[in-house]
Amino acid sequence: MCITIIAPQITARLLYTFDWIFVEQLGLRYQVVTREQKAQNALLTIDYTNTFSSFSIPNLGLLFQSNIERQNIEIGQWNELPTLFAARNIDCKLPFDLFSAVFYLISRHEEYLPFTPDMHSRFPATDSVLFSNNLLDRPIVDEWIFALGKVLEENGIKIKQKQFEFLPSYDIDIAWSYKNKGLKRTLGGYFKSFVGNGFSAVRERTAVLFGKIQDPYFSFGSTNVLHDNYGLKPLYFVLAAAQNGPFDKHILPSNKNMRLLLQGLSAKYKIGMHPSYNTNEHPDLFVEEQQILADIIGQRIDISRQHYIKFSLPETYRRLIAIGVQQDYSMGYGTHLGFRAGTSRPFFWYDLQADQQTELQVFPFCFMDTTAHFEMKLSTKEAFDKLYYFKDTLQKNNGLMLTVFHNFSLGTDKEWEGWAEAYADFIKK
Repeated sequence: MCITIIAPQITARLLYTFDWIFVEQLGLRYQVVTREQKAQNALLTIDYTNTFSSFSIPNLGLLFQSNIERQNIEIGQWNELPTLFAARNIDCKLPFDLFSAVFYLISRHEEYLPFTPDMHSRFPATDSVLFSNNLLDRPIVDEWIFALGKVLEENGIKIKQKQFEFLPSYDIDIAWSYKNKGLKRTLGGYFKSFVGNGFSAVRERTAVLFGKIQDPYFSFGSTNVLHDNYGLKPLYFVLAAAQNGPFDKHILPSNKNMRLLLQGLSAKYKIGMHPSYNTNEHPDLFVEEQQILADIIGQRIDISRQHYIKFSLPETYRRLIAIGVQQDYSMGYGTHLGFRAGTSRPFFWYDLQADQQTELQVFPFCFMDTTAHFEMKLSTKEAFDKLYYFKDTLQKNNGLMLTVFHNFSLGTDKEWEGWAEAYADFIKK
């Protein structure tokens, strides 16, 4: 017994969207038939042919296109929820093309269209349809699917709704602020400390280097305690480029203490690669950095998140697939908090140019510490108020809360005063 959906034709886009909504999110079986076919053992029949039967969803055509072209997206309302791909002046169970709306967002259709990139060659959040309609901070796709589940339940369908989950993740861009940087960088750091903050900064740097106080960026011990106390299994993404650069100021993976740190973390947690800033321009670096990290921890590297959230579609994801990466955690914005693909739940990447589903699973994040602090200029309280808002919203809609923090924001660096305590309190609650 399953749900039957009547469609004008069966396409790869249509099956991809139905699989994600009905099977992965709602735990249902479905079959797709055309008007000429006869439905077998249907629990409920959904009409997607614009004939407007008792349970119909308007079809605006996106799932039956094979090209990539700009869409005319009407904004509407359904069950007090804002919608995309609204259908005007029709009598349907849903007054918008839910399937086209979901596909448009999770396929990242708009990122294949012409746009003016930002300073880091990224798709700007401000160009997105969600930002333009004040929906970026809502998991609107999750809200639609949760509401659809309620409608299906009212029509006698038993739903297996997912449960709320929390998955913390961390990017290791710079493991230590003062230590393990070599003589040249250390002397340069002394000069910058004195020029910027005088003798107090010099004294702090000296105390750290002589082992009298903890390095302000080294927060791994305290976060390990939090994970152990509350049964968390976080992910760590490590910048492991062989050389430093203007945007890659990490501790080199050749450093003995860096290698020991990573080996210790990998004994407890899943480690992923954090491809360096120039990987998009130099694809060979993907393979090099993956191998460096694998050699250090003695494990296969099959998860990834782009440094600076710098990626382009479809090129970056195709390169990750080519080196055996199975999951990517870059789906968010470096400049804005919220839900880049409209959902908190993972989905398999749909290569829109090839018009086919891939085996790369994409995990969206909604909150990143550096975005809140540096880009949006939020105070500690404002940032964590936003974090609690996301938590409350995702709990209501059975979402997956994936957060991104850096070790330096959870240490004792004065730039991040109050963050470590607020994060610990958030984890406890």
